[in-house]
Amino acid sequence: MVDLHRRNFLRAKQVSSPPAIRLPWTADEALFTRGCTQCGDCISACEENIISKGDGGFPEINFANGECTFCQQCVQACKEPLFTSFDITPWQLDIEITSTCLATKQVHCQICQDSCETQAIIFTPQQGAVSQPSIVLKDCNGCGACVAVCPESSIKLSANAQS
Repeated sequence: MVDLHRRNFLRAKQVSSPPAIRLPWTADEALFTRGCTQCGDCISACEENIISKGDGGFPEINFANGECTFCQQCVQACKEPLFTSFDITPWQLDIEITSTCLATKQVHCQICQDSCETQAIIFTPQQGAVSQPSIVLKDCNGCGACVAVCPESSIKLSANAQS
């Protein structure tokens, strides 16, 4: 088993880096890193090419490359029992729209809203100003469609501390 915290310490990496976003429907981080063999089958199976080898060779999601369509190809390709039921939410992710968003700079841009199939990102009209974005968390499925399309990389998805 690879202890990523120890590896980071020995490499003098900043240990407070946010945890990686793992594959959808995976159990917690400890179970994932203990059971994953780093074979790369999930990476090869991903139709959207959003899975890459991360720290320690473990697969992680990179939404800068695109969105997850929840096709389950990565799950089917994995030979290890790392996944929970498909009846639950694929991820528990935190989402944030940062201050680099064009709308906060009074530039009209709503591409994230246009790419959000679940309509979790909405723009509220402002009197005498550009409409401002907000996130309806209960509607966000964590697909990441909004991340890659943002021209300012203002949308951040991160692994939830409770996941």
